[in-house]
Amino acid sequence: MRGGRKSIHAITTWVRRQPPKVKAFLAVVSGMAALVLLRFIVHDHDNLFVAAEAVHSLGISVLIYKLIKEKTCAGLSLKSQELTAMFLAVRLYCSFVMEYDIHTLLDLATLATTLWVIYMIRFKLKSSYMEEKDNFAIYYVVIPCAVLALFIHPSTSHHLLNRIFWAFCVYLEAVSVLPQLRVMQNTKIVEPFTAHYVFALGVARFLSCAHWVLQVLDSRGHLLVALGYGLWPSMVLISEIVQTFILADFCYYYVKSVFGGQLVLRLPSGVV
Repeated sequence: MRGGRKSIHAITTWVRRQPPKVKAFLAVVSGMAALVLLRFIVHDHDNLFVAAEAVHSLGISVLIYKLIKEKTCAGLSLKSQELTAMFLAVRLYCSFVMEYDIHTLLDLATLATTLWVIYMIRFKLKSSYMEEKDNFAIYYVVIPCAVLALFIHPSTSHHLLNRIFWAFCVYLEAVSVLPQLRVMQNTKIVEPFTAHYVFALGVARFLSCAHWVLQVLDSRGHLLVALGYGLWPSMVLISEIVQTFILADFCYYYVKSVFGGQLVLRLPSGVV
């Protein structure tokens, strides 16, 4: 066990010393290797989406436990939860008017849970909310996502407004975790339950991204054609990839902390 920890420590030390370009290259190579592995061990790639939803639900369960048992919301970003509620509400509306299915029910359950978390932070546990650390201006992401949705959206037969809404929720979901990362960067120390929750988001988004990428590969690009024409199909994939890489750096330090036996995660400067 000690030998394994020494090896992990040596690897992480080497990675940490590398310049940003080398780190980015290593991250891309690691992601591609994981995709290849998943392609061979998971025969039905739709199971990756189910797994992503399951991991996301697990992360929400950890968050609920923290709020109920620990009676504190310290380290949580209210703004991230509000952005999550925003894109879920828009996606739920689009699901009702465009393609009602099981995902609609999943989004409804997730939205209800997210609204409950917002209520707890705003009212029940307001005294422990770190408002001064939660200083990410959400209009920095909401406005660009809205503008982008106006110009790049699905080319289906649905009403134009619904197509713009759908694109908006895709773009907003990709960056909704940024305020949470800002809070953790400001505090530098992340307590276990918050770290577990954010790591679960990272894993869920990687599995979701893997689902999309492998589906495109399996269909030999026909899935992109089915999504429409123009830039929209590419933007869907890019949004999935952006979601994954936004959390990749945090997940690296989380895994390093767990293998190092540290209960509290300490983030170095420049992680976000």
